[in-house]
Amino acid sequence: MNPIEITYNDEVGFLDDKRDWKKWIMDLLLMAKKEIGKDTNLEMSINFVDEAKSHEINLKYRDKDRPTDVISFAIEDGEEGLDMSEFFADPDFQEDIGDLFMCPSVIKRHSVEYGTGFDREFGYTVVHGFLHLNGYDHIKPEEAKEMFGIQGKVLEEYGLPLYPNQLDKGRGK
Repeated sequence: MNPIEITYNDEVGFLDDKRDWKKWIMDLLLMAKKEIGKDTNLEMSINFVDEAKSHEINLKYRDKDRPTDVISFAIEDGEEGLDMSEFFADPDFQEDIGDLFMCPSVIKRHSVEYGTGFDREFGYTVVHGFLHLNGYDHIKPEEAKEMFGIQGKVLEEYGLPLYPNQLDKGRGK
């Protein structure tokens, strides 16, 4: 059993690239999983979609009238009283954390706008979405500092360039 089981749905041919994106994604997610101290085996899906689909999902579920880089749907979102300890004790248990919808063309556009380069922006987006699936958020300043601190540490350890204040403020721009 893999520590993270990922199901891919690629509507835009992103994974057709000669680069081994699945290994790249897995390496980043395993680092993030370790950083947040998650011991259970995880299950999730990553869906690569075009801007029209991203826009549609963003409008329907977030009331934002534009495409976005990543949208996360956490399985346990809002289930604060749920006691999972009985399941965690089972070595064969796999925790389904949810689904990511990623839009490579928006990620590419952001990489140009922020001057980060595609690799760094893609890594940022993958880790960002994964942290949302695991209950992290950045609405309140203290939450943002924690979430972006984790993101920054993972990206730095993976060798992706950071802005000086990324550890507190996300992209740093």
